Amino acid sequence: MSEKIRKSAVAGLFYPLDATELENQILSLLDENKPTKKYNNIAGIVVPHAGYIYSGKSAAIAYNVIKENTQFETAIILSPSHHKYFEGSCIYNGDAYETPLGEIPINKAIAKYIVDSSESIYFGEDGHKEEHALEVQLPFLQAITDYCDIVPIVIGNQSLKNLKELSAVLSEFADERTIIIASSDLSHFHSKEKAFALDSIVANRISNFEYPELYNDLANGNCEACGGGAIVTLLETADITGRNKAEVLSHTDSGDVSNDNSSVVGYLSAVVFGDG
Repeated sequence: MSEKIRKSAVAGLFYPLDATELENQILSLLDENKPTKKYNNIAGIVVPHAGYIYSGKSAAIAYNVIKENTQFETAIILSPSHHKYFEGSCIYNGDAYETPLGEIPINKAIAKYIVDSSESIYFGEDGHKEEHALEVQLPFLQAITDYCDIVPIVIGNQSLKNLKELSAVLSEFADERTIIIASSDLSHFHSKEKAFALDSIVANRISNFEYPELYNDLANGNCEACGGGAIVTLLETADITGRNKAEVLSHTDSGDVSNDNSSVVGYLSAVVFGDG
C-alpha cells in the first residue's frame, strides 16, 4: 500500500523551492536571530507564518529557543484554516508532509489517540491541501532537529468549546518529548501605528498569560490574530500542565522589510514555559 504524502503547496512562494537555497536561508536566519536568554520546561512556541523574507526573523528566534532548550521528538502544530471553513479541527489523514528538505512523518499513534478522545477533532484533509500556516513551520523543524515527527492539526471553527476540547486532550502529551507550535500572524493591512496598537494587545495578553481575556479580545474585535485559537489553545494546554509563563521574543511587521508602513501585517513570536 503506497504512502499518502501531503506535497509542498507553497514552496517557491513563501520559501525557496530549491533545497540548498532553503536550507541556507533558514540557517542564516537562525544564525542572525539568537534569543537573549534560555528557558526551561518549555511547553511550546507561538510563531508567525508569512513568507520567510517577512516573518522569518521572528520565527527563527522561537525555533532557536526550542533548539537549544528541549529534547522534543514530536511537534504538535496548530494552524488556522485560511482557505476553507469547517467545524472542529482536522488532523491530516496521511503518512507525512513533504518539503524540499524531505518528508516529515506524522505520529499516527498520538494522532489516533487525539481523534479517539475527542468529538470535534477528526482525520481528513479539511484545511490541509493549500494551507501555508502549517507548512511553513516544517522546514524550520527539519533544520533544527535530526529527527522529529509531527501531528498536523488545522483548526476550523475556533469556538471556545472546540479550543477547550483540544487543550484538554493535548495536555495529556505535555512532556519533554513533545512541543506545541501555535502558528499565527497578527493584524492585517492597517497602518504601522494602528497595527502596533492592535498587536500590542495580543503581545500583552500572552506575556501576562491572560488567555481567556485574549479569546474575548479577539472575539470582540479588540485585536486580530488569524491563529488566535491556536495561541489560546497552547496557553491553556500549558496552564493545565502547570507551565504558566510566557514571554514575547519578537514583535515586528511587514513594513520593517517592505518599508511600506501604510498597510502592514503584524508578526510575533513567543515562548511558553514553566519553572524548573
